[in-house]
Amino acid sequence: MHIPDGFIDAPVSLAAGVVAAAGVGVCLRGARRTLNEATAPLAGLIAVFVFAAQMINFPVGAGTSGHLMGAALAVILVGPYAGVLAITVVLLVQALFFADGGLIALGLNIVNLAIIPALLVWPLFRMLTRWLGDSRAVVAIGAGTAGFLSVIGAAASFSLEFFLGGTAPVDPATVAVAMLGVHGVIGIVEGVVTALVVLAVVAVRPDLVAGLRPLPKPSRAKEMVPA
Repeated sequence: MHIPDGFIDAPVSLAAGVVAAAGVGVCLRGARRTLNEATAPLAGLIAVFVFAAQMINFPVGAGTSGHLMGAALAVILVGPYAGVLAITVVLLVQALFFADGGLIALGLNIVNLAIIPALLVWPLFRMLTRWLGDSRAVVAIGAGTAGFLSVIGAAASFSLEFFLGGTAPVDPATVAVAMLGVHGVIGIVEGVVTALVVLAVVAVRPDLVAGLRPLPKPSRAKEMVPA
């Protein structure tokens, strides 16, 4: 899923870089409002966990392998802003020190693996737990579905980018079918792992799960009414 340099042409890579920079900027501002002394360390732990999880590959079939993304888990546990930032840090470290994804393609990878999943996961999980309650069954279904859709969303985003600016001599439709097929299997594993980890955290410290906490209300200056 990590895109190397040169796989997508310069115009599409540049456009994705602009979107990624804007998205990270929004998340930096949002994280200042939503993180506190209790949740900030959790965001760091999530980044470490995702980094380690992405280093473990498992066979998918037809000679291919995959690894967990971790974006859905990060977004559910620490919220969309800190979740995107945690995955962005992981992607940056991987590109700089492990040649896993290119530096020029870093914007593409941030869009696919951090921003797109956050846009899908957060409203879905919040909607399910708001409408159906926060029982363990609902949390498991919501987290599992979010994990699956985060992978499918990232694969679909990559397929669109390849259609717009792919440099390899491969039919974009073939790429899309292959990506969605393989990542459908990966998404199932991602959903199961996401559900299990979220349930484990809920069992111990449900107050730390951002997806289950009330949304912070914006502060408003109190009006002074003369007596």
